[in-house]
Amino acid sequence: MLNEQGTGFRSITESIDTTTSGGKLIFHIFGALAEFERNLIQERTQAGLTAARARGRLGGRPIKFNTQRIQIAKDLLNNKNYSISEICSNLKMSRASFYRITKQK
Repeated sequence: MLNEQGTGFRSITESIDTTTSGGKLIFHIFGALAEFERNLIQERTQAGLTAARARGRLGGRPIKFNTQRIQIAKDLLNNKNYSISEICSNLKMSRASFYRITKQK
C-alpha cells in the first residue's frame, strides 16, 4: 500500500533507499536476516527447554498449594455448609486460586 502511494524509506547513515531497486534488495536482505536470526533464537530456546526437561528441570512458577490443601478445599466445597468466601478465607487463598484448583466455575 505504501509502495503504491510512492512512499519509500531513505536512511542517510546507511545509504539505503527503498525507492531504488538496489535499496529494496538491501532492505529485503536485512529483513530476511532478521527473520533468520529470530528463528535461530526460537530453535535454541526450544532445544534448551527440551534439554532442561531431560535433566528433570521443570519451568514455570512453583505450585503454591500442596495436595492436602487442595483436597481440603474440594472437601469443603462438596460439604455445602461453607461459602466459597469462607473457604478461601480459612485456607488463605484467593477466589481465582480456589476456582483454578477445584476446576469449578
